[in-house]
Amino acid sequence: MKATGIVRRIDDLGRVVVPKEIRRTLRIREGDPLEIFTDREGEIILKKYSPIGELGQFAKEYAEALAQTTGQIIIISDKDQFIAVAGASKKELITKSISRDLEDVINERENIVAAKGDKNFINLMNDDESDYTYQVIAPILSEGDAIGAVIILTKDAKIKFGDTEMKLASTAASFLGRQMEQ
Repeated sequence: MKATGIVRRIDDLGRVVVPKEIRRTLRIREGDPLEIFTDREGEIILKKYSPIGELGQFAKEYAEALAQTTGQIIIISDKDQFIAVAGASKKELITKSISRDLEDVINERENIVAAKGDKNFINLMNDDESDYTYQVIAPILSEGDAIGAVIILTKDAKIKFGDTEMKLASTAASFLGRQMEQ
């Protein structure tokens, strides 16, 4: 754990203000849910809650099945980070923070099919220097809220994505969204 040097008092209603600098760094906005954990040493840990993170193992298996069937790279993300990766180096992507562009696509509920160089092709991470040639992005909706995305990628310049890949990503996103509602 990293010390920030910031000290806050608990008010008479038991509230603590999370400093603006920390909220900005961790991309925590007003209304965002936080999970509360405690440990044996009496520490209280706040973590940004990811509803799709509850599907962690299931999302991982689902991504692996899609990757095996399509032969492409499959990523499932929440609104902060990648939670499941299959068909690529997991170490390169798993738990990496998503880019603001991808967060905007999720929030705007946009479906994207794009080739590298297209105006709607987006970087998935802030420091994205990958060599993906095509991408498909479908937002995951649960109870009317955009909670993440299913992403299909390829590095093969000979492959062009189209309606089939978009329908596949949309179906996967819809399925995961429904799983969250149960």
